[in-house]
Amino acid sequence: MKMSYTSEDFSAINTAFLFGDAVKVSFFVRNGAVIMAEECYFYLMASMRKMRMRIPLTYTLEYFQDLFDTEVLAKGVQNAIINLIVYRNVEDTLLKKRNVSYYFDVSPIDDILKIQGEYSLDIIKEVIVNTSLLSNIRTHCPENIYAGIYAEENDLDEVILLNANKRIARSISGNLLFLQEGRIKVPKQTEGALISPLMENFVTFLHRQNLAEVDQVEMAAFESQKADEILLVSDEKGLYSVTRIRNKTFGTQTFSNWVQQWQEKFNDKED
Repeated sequence: MKMSYTSEDFSAINTAFLFGDAVKVSFFVRNGAVIMAEECYFYLMASMRKMRMRIPLTYTLEYFQDLFDTEVLAKGVQNAIINLIVYRNVEDTLLKKRNVSYYFDVSPIDDILKIQGEYSLDIIKEVIVNTSLLSNIRTHCPENIYAGIYAEENDLDEVILLNANKRIARSISGNLLFLQEGRIKVPKQTEGALISPLMENFVTFLHRQNLAEVDQVEMAAFESQKADEILLVSDEKGLYSVTRIRNKTFGTQTFSNWVQQWQEKFNDKED
């Protein structure tokens, strides 16, 4: 069952609704506990600063942990993604001095540290991803909406978005990891990739366990066809194996094994 919650000063007429003036960050619930809370919290703070939002003194890590304990975990939620949106209130003052409010919804998921399914992708060229200061955080993005409709119309699960240099930036909802000859290539954030606490945790695990070398690169669109395996990592949806781009199919075994080992690391922590 999907749940939602708003702060006390929530108003249906707000700057998120009127102007897309909001930032979005995901928190992850696994086995009845919030994991990676600190990484997600600092991403939220960084996103608010980039959008020049006023950060209330009450917005501490402990505040959000207590909030999720009361409004999510205490209601029996075991595994879910909490998608939190923070936006400026409609007030008669300067934008950067306005108070903020938040809204979040809770989407059940089997296990955030598990591959949720297989995706079929293609590359879309009609819209491009910016590579500016704000391109790495989750803000209102009409390119995502257009690309989502394009995917639906073409029986695709997702699409690959390019930047102005016709290089791979990201997917609609997350980032792409390309495994080729034992090395993982990830588009640079300067290419338009999203900052992702989920992906960074997974990549850090791979590095510390000496499972693979990870390179942040600039990738031309055609290079996606050279990969042996592709993993889509989305903070708002989870992990998905990319099994097809146009007529090219990809394996899943290596990433599946690594994700399973990643799960086991968290299971050891919980024990």
